[in-house]
Amino acid sequence: QVQLVESGGGLVQAGGSLRLSCAASIRPFSSYTMGWFRQAPEKEREFVGAIAWNEPSTYYADSVKGRFTISRDNAKNTVYLQMNSLKPEDTAVYYCAADRVDSGDYANQRAYDYWGQGTQVTVSS
Repeated sequence: QVQLVESGGGLVQAGGSLRLSCAASIRPFSSYTMGWFRQAPEKEREFVGAIAWNEPSTYYADSVKGRFTISRDNAKNTVYLQMNSLKPEDTAVYYCAADRVDSGDYANQRAYDYWGQGTQVTVSS
């Protein structure tokens, strides 16, 4: 059974940092492109960023570019989302997702085969 489990969310003040982790039971993890998405209250889920299976290729939404960094540790089957300079508008539930076949359409949610349950990030002003 495939599982993606996010952790690291919480409450942080504006300007602060958080690092989210996503532990995956998929095998081989190194062959999956991994993405991060988020959903704010009363908004649709949106793309945050992705890291290709053949890292170090990474892709980011304009809203987080320069503040967020995605990395992966294939030995630990884990992908990370380092979030710096957080803003109140970053408040959302953050989800990781896995794409078996690197479609190249990283922002397309339908390209991903597996999803985690999400972790809440709240940024106070």
